[in-house]
Amino acid sequence: MVRDAITIQPEDAAELHVVSKLLRRGSLTLVGPAGEHATLPAPLQDLLKDIVQNLEKGRSLVLLPEEQQVTSQRAAELLGMSRPYLIQLLNAGEMPCHLVGKHRRIALRDVVAYAQRRSEGRRAALDKMARDAFDAGLYDNASIPEGGSDE
Repeated sequence: MVRDAITIQPEDAAELHVVSKLLRRGSLTLVGPAGEHATLPAPLQDLLKDIVQNLEKGRSLVLLPEEQQVTSQRAAELLGMSRPYLIQLLNAGEMPCHLVGKHRRIALRDVVAYAQRRSEGRRAALDKMARDAFDAGLYDNASIPEGGSDE
């Protein structure tokens, strides 16, 4: 299942745009070569929408099963951090891993789960900072820029 990155070529952009429009319209049905029909389940439609949106933006995609094991270097790249910092996280038990010989392997699902926890933690910290600033009265004399709205 792990393959090279998928990238849409310029000559395929028009067809991709048609697919994008169809995905935005709602429930889709596949028609097989013998005329059989199958409605796509909502989670699959959502996945296809995400894939098409990214491809329309010129991004390349690689589809990996969540059971896929990745190296510490690849996990660090996916998380946007250095490999030594990731190793510190692994040693601290922030993410499970196992050894293959002397090399660490991390399940992709654990990398994704860590990224979600980190994102939620950052969001909570920002919410707390905004609440503290509000409670301290820092917004009491705030002015709305011209043309802006307080809604």
